[in-house]
Amino acid sequence: MAERKRVWVSPDGKGGWDVKTQGAQRAAGNYEDKTDALSKAKEVAKNAPLGQVVVQGRDGKIQTEYTYGKDPERFPG
Repeated sequence: MAERKRVWVSPDGKGGWDVKTQGAQRAAGNYEDKTDALSKAKEVAKNAPLGQVVVQGRDGKIQTEYTYGKDPERFPG
């Protein structure tokens, strides 16, 4: 089974937003607007067989997550 590609939308500490794939050395992009960063993150995650976007707030706490691809069911029914 392929590993899920996690793409993070995180504050950059300068008032903008970074889009970074987990394990990458550098951000895939930096955006002034969080909506633009989220759009890019979703695009990157959707291009992977298994993708996930993790969105952080300015406080660093996870606000929401989006999962793409086959997400195995944990419970029958």
